Amino acid sequence: MMVTNNYIVKVCGMRDADNIRQVEALGIDWLGFIFWPKSSRYVCEPPSYLPTKCKRVGVFVDACIEDVMTIAKQYQLDIIQLHGNESPGYITQLRPHLPASVQMIKALNIATTDDFEATKRYEGNVDYFLFDTKGKSVGGNGQKFDWSMLDAYTGNTPFLLSGGIGPDDAEIVNRQLSIVNSKCIGIDLNSKFELSPALKDVEKLKSFLENVKM
Repeated sequence: MMVTNNYIVKVCGMRDADNIRQVEALGIDWLGFIFWPKSSRYVCEPPSYLPTKCKRVGVFVDACIEDVMTIAKQYQLDIIQLHGNESPGYITQLRPHLPASVQMIKALNIATTDDFEATKRYEGNVDYFLFDTKGKSVGGNGQKFDWSMLDAYTGNTPFLLSGGIGPDDAEIVNRQLSIVNSKCIGIDLNSKFELSPALKDVEKLKSFLENVKM
């Protein structure tokens, strides 16, 4: 079942092989795997099945370059998502150690329009940004930020929206995607669609995607 047209749907925090198969079958564009040991969705060993029909995204938080290289090769990652305090210099060092086809996402946490200033440091150094809701800890906190602030983003790098998008938000997503910054290329779904950490509710995902005009 194809669910996307112009926008990318990324589902993050996968780990269970059967669940990966079921979510992939919905026509998801990108599936994310979290390689941060402190996460409840941490992937410590390869599942018996990894997606073949969508792109594989590896999420890292201030990991050493050697670890990213090793995991990217082991899991044949298509995209690296950096969700910590990685500097532009870190990314410059990392890129030569990855296949040229591997793309890079830098996640940035947003609370006010001033937070978009951080994007300028990474402009031209990453392929995408992921804008998430700023919280007290690393990673998502299941809360939305005010998408109207996206008007303050004037960069050239395309981005995905994250932060608390849930099963009942199809109407909000449809409305907001029609008016948000034209550099928005998709959405990131995670905790609001879970039965338990790293186990997605496939029926809720399916229903949501059927109602989102992606």
